[in-house]
Amino acid sequence: MPIAQAVALLRAGELVAFPTETVYGLGADAANPAAVAKIFAAKGRPADHPLIVHLADAAALDAWAREVPQAARQLAAAFWPGPLTLILKRRPQVLDAVTGGQDTVGLRVPNHPVALALLRALSVAKSEAKDEAVGLAAPSANRYGRISPTRAAHVRAELGASVPLVLDGGDCAVGIESTIVDLSGSEVRVLRPGAIGADAIAQVLGIAALANHTPTAGSAPAIPRVAGSGVAHYAPRTPLRLVAGEQLQDAVDAALGAGQRVAVLAHGRAARIAPNLHWQAAARDAAAYAHDLYARLRELDAGEGDLILVEMPPMSNEWLAVRDRLQRAACGSGRDV
Repeated sequence: MPIAQAVALLRAGELVAFPTETVYGLGADAANPAAVAKIFAAKGRPADHPLIVHLADAAALDAWAREVPQAARQLAAAFWPGPLTLILKRRPQVLDAVTGGQDTVGLRVPNHPVALALLRALSVAKSEAKDEAVGLAAPSANRYGRISPTRAAHVRAELGASVPLVLDGGDCAVGIESTIVDLSGSEVRVLRPGAIGADAIAQVLGIAALANHTPTAGSAPAIPRVAGSGVAHYAPRTPLRLVAGEQLQDAVDAALGAGQRVAVLAHGRAARIAPNLHWQAAARDAAAYAHDLYARLRELDAGEGDLILVEMPPMSNEWLAVRDRLQRAACGSGRDV
């Protein structure tokens, strides 16, 4: 049985890739330092980049966080299981490798039946061994900085034999990473946009509004480093440019005129068929666009083109998370990240 095999591997300190509603995660027992080290080795991930710990339920919060404010319990009750990560003050026993050496830890309960079955089975196995803290440290199951996987085939193609088992749960329903909310200080802050917007979070907490404080390499020290916040991230190897809709056709014509092979992701269809042009029409709905985004970028990146042109999404709040991913993908594209 795959779940039993996965638990056995995790208990033995091995890696298991598993589906969540956001993207596929590369999981290791978050309390096992040797296992966590394998995540960094498989991904080529810098050691100071924190990981998110996936939990079976909200009751596990207190095993990982030494301070759980009322706001955290409100958000967990409203959105868990779901695509929301909470940044809280860590307990002393939480591994530095998991937190990137910080005093905070990212925690969430994923909303996928395979992920939840795995976490619950691991919890049972560890409770029998009298282990208290049960969680899976699990960044996206891809090479660091590259396009996140939303299908099991993406994981196998990119990480291969470095992952002993990939649990196949089909396509991820959301398709982009979780919203990250910092509750470790006096102010509630959104550190990474996702499917759960700042307005929905503010409504649950009964406050007027929340601002986005996405941390980058130049952020103030008071803002915790979080997963997926590098300026260059989610990136294809093919150079990617974001282009305003009204300038897209001119950019396409200029690239083709220069003899480049061009791949396009745009809301509309191509005005004409041309040699060396591969055009994909993207969804006009933000949620559907997000669901398809990484699979489409992988397909465009695999096309042996010279350039990917992506029409800039709308500037409304519902498109914020998609714009965030595309801007980071553009920064990291065409080079090592």
